[in-house]
Amino acid sequence: MSEIFRPAITRIATLAGHRDAVYALTGGPGSRVFSGSADGMVVGWDAAEPTRDGELLARVQNSVYALRHLPALDLLVLGHNFQGIQAIDLQHKTLAHATALPPVAIFEIVFSASRQRLYAGLADGTLAVLSVPDFRLEKLLRITDKSLRTLVLHEGRGELVIGSSDHLTRVLDLDSLETKFTLAESTNSVFSVAFSPDGAHLLTAGRDAQIRRWDVAAGYQLADTVPAHMYTINHLAFSPDGRYLASCSLDKSIKLWDAATLTLLRVLDRARAAGHGTSVNRLVWPGTENRLVSCSDDRSLAVWQLTVSN
Repeated sequence: MSEIFRPAITRIATLAGHRDAVYALTGGPGSRVFSGSADGMVVGWDAAEPTRDGELLARVQNSVYALRHLPALDLLVLGHNFQGIQAIDLQHKTLAHATALPPVAIFEIVFSASRQRLYAGLADGTLAVLSVPDFRLEKLLRITDKSLRTLVLHEGRGELVIGSSDHLTRVLDLDSLETKFTLAESTNSVFSVAFSPDGAHLLTAGRDAQIRRWDVAAGYQLADTVPAHMYTINHLAFSPDGRYLASCSLDKSIKLWDAATLTLLRVLDRARAAGHGTSVNRLVWPGTENRLVSCSDDRSLAVWQLTVSN
């Protein structure tokens, strides 16, 4: 059995400018990254040139927990807590659309290119469905009485996966929004759901600090459970090439895993890698340079460089 390669990882930059905890992070065109914070600021960064200052794109009244870039329209969609969905025209730096939603927190936004619809998970357990490009509210569907914390799409199967604070992960038909599968093995709130790049597996994680892997083709049967962190796992993110999985946690660490085997490769924390000093909230892999960007309650973003084998 060949030894698993463990890439070297170095923190190469700190992106500073937010005045409060940074909760939202999403990739944009090329190596662009967008962040949103409890300070209401939405900022654009370039992970390929991390010495450049961030660009303030919006300043809103309340916290921003959710961001999503729509490449075809060059819009950045933000969940403005207690106000609704807003879309920023990135070319002109103007507000292109605003749609009011129930006055609660918005935890996640995903976009289906095949359906031209935007799906938002709300803190009162409601799923909001908006049509694109007009951002008209099509439907408000109450899923549960607990928060919808995380969403992910499987376009090929026409499915929307929702993780919530009622400890359940639901797989919905993307068109009818009927529940096809309910995954009940989590023992606490589900904060992150992610499909492997090949779509063969769904990974879930959350407050019970476990990573669970589900076999999609087998009707979402549980394949693996990995004790991954000491405390709540806030987010999971696969590298674009599918080789690596990154997880981040309330325990202040980022962990890098071999995506195929879920073997732990690296731990990025304050002591070992000059990591964040408080909860790490979100991760994104921008561009093609094997860079990982993280954000934290410490008001900063970190840019990490992976040195990988051929």
